[in-house]
Amino acid sequence: MAEDLHIGSGSKEEQYLSLLPQIKGLISGEPDLVANLANIAAALKEQFHFFWVGFYLVKEDELVLGPFQGPVACTRIRKGRGVCGTSWSQANTVVVPDVEKFPGHIACSSISKSEIVVPLFKNNEVWGVLDVDSDQYNSFDETDAQFLKEIVALIP
Repeated sequence: MAEDLHIGSGSKEEQYLSLLPQIKGLISGEPDLVANLANIAAALKEQFHFFWVGFYLVKEDELVLGPFQGPVACTRIRKGRGVCGTSWSQANTVVVPDVEKFPGHIACSSISKSEIVVPLFKNNEVWGVLDVDSDQYNSFDETDAQFLKEIVALIP
């Protein structure tokens, strides 16, 4: 597939439905994990204009910053800390409508207002998380959770 992205319009669901096969095409046949994570982050940022989109990868007892799109970010996050560390420790997607109300939130940027974190699984173990931040409150819902889970399931 050419590295062009068709930016869809319509409802959030329609935009995800347009984006899913494009992401699949971008990463299909590409064995390099970093390249695939970078393209997924870029595609999500371009399609939805999220404030920050990126991956944190499990390295021993921490999440370490991986490919991302957006301003500089926290480099390391301990298990159970912040939204990302909570998603990792619970092995579950975490949707936060207002990050200031999340106990132990790690403020990498004061511009971030809401967040969703989706764990990445291999052999039933979390090996990383997809972290998406918005500069608006209440940006994420079950539609995002559903489709972001589908997107991360595409990662080889």
